[in-house]
Amino acid sequence: MDVLVLPSQAARAFSALASIAVFITAIGAWTGVMVPIDPIKVHGADRLLSPFSSSIQGTEFYALGTDDLGRDMLSRLVKGAQISVFFSIGVTVISVLVGGVIGLISAYSGGMFDMVVQRIVDGLQTIPFLVLAIAIVSILGPGLWQGSWAVTITSVPRPARLIRGSVLSAKENVWAEAARTIGASDRRIMFRHILPNVLAPMIVLATFILATAVITEASLSFLGIGAQPPTPSWGAMLTGSGRLYFETHPWLAFLPGIAISIFVFSTNMFGDALRDILDPRLRGR
Repeated sequence: MDVLVLPSQAARAFSALASIAVFITAIGAWTGVMVPIDPIKVHGADRLLSPFSSSIQGTEFYALGTDDLGRDMLSRLVKGAQISVFFSIGVTVISVLVGGVIGLISAYSGGMFDMVVQRIVDGLQTIPFLVLAIAIVSILGPGLWQGSWAVTITSVPRPARLIRGSVLSAKENVWAEAARTIGASDRRIMFRHILPNVLAPMIVLATFILATAVITEASLSFLGIGAQPPTPSWGAMLTGSGRLYFETHPWLAFLPGIAISIFVFSTNMFGDALRDILDPRLRGR
């Protein structure tokens, strides 16, 4: 009987905690449960308060302090999590679907079509990821939606190359030849037989793109061409009050930086554990 060798208990625990943390953050930010104070409301009298401080009037409690405009840092971090989570999920889903279809059709078709498509993909990959995203945003204009399309376009080549390599190997297998022999159409062979057998690397790659999208969105916002004020974004928080008041109020930069690091680390740990589970080389008798 085939058994599946699971990763270590530590990796499984990390992956479970990562999934729970991401899910709670996204749902809490979406419903407003974890946003006790309006994240864009300015409280001039409460500016630059330390963590665990109360407002001057004593009506509000700021668990993580306030920024230079008196806005609650906890609410802004959670609202920024909503932007980062849903931004990265949207980018990941679109880029993996588009890149996967491009790689699947390119590898299965072969010939001149495959060569042309792969040269275009190679050309996109020669340009640094962030530089290409900045160039696209410069054309489309600054903003969160423009940034999402820029990150999506720059993320397509990686799944296209990965799926192409997997399909090139899969289409030569015996079961693919058997499908051709009984008269199955190319579309049925690609999407019914080959695609399910290359889903595992696509799923693992999606976790990598998820983390990369968060970093890229934060980088674009840090440069001022991503999410625009007063929209709370982790990258914008770093370049705004975090950069201006770093020496006197370092938590303004540390908090969004730690949030980005935890999200990326959790996503990468989840991807590593998922890779160990889906890797067929870990299967034994």
